[in-house]
Amino acid sequence: MAKKTASESDETRLKKKVTAKLTDQKTPKEDKALRSLRKRLRRTQRKRRALALRMKHAAGKKTAAPAAK
Repeated sequence: MAKKTASESDETRLKKKVTAKLTDQKTPKEDKALRSLRKRLRRTQRKRRALALRMKHAAGKKTAAPAAK
């Protein structure tokens, strides 16, 4: 079976998990699970930003030229 696409992105799901952990904890610095969740969140954010930048660079100046006409 093929993997189903998620109704919500990984990034939003991780943000929800991080906020839920933060509300439960008194001292968030000691929680290793929270630290790993934050690392995963940062990794997905980096991937999204890198992809957006690659797409922007790949588009080049094509988008700016029609606007000048």
